[in-house]
Amino acid sequence: MSHTPNELTEEFPEHAALIHKLRAENTHFAKLCGKHHTLNREIHRGETDIEPMDDMHLEELKKARLALLDEIAGHLK
Repeated sequence: MSHTPNELTEEFPEHAALIHKLRAENTHFAKLCGKHHTLNREIHRGETDIEPMDDMHLEELKKARLALLDEIAGHLK
């Protein structure tokens, strides 16, 4: 369990410049990044008990984040 939200540039440090470029040029990619950011914050709040949630819901959020990361990774290739 991490107490610090993971940003996309931490997940894909070798693609930081490309992430920035795609956010600016590709609206679909920008929406994916926004969804990832929102999910990341929600997971962080659940893990730190700022916003208590049951384990099942937290796992569902983590799976959704992984699916988004897979889609984002596809754009970075």
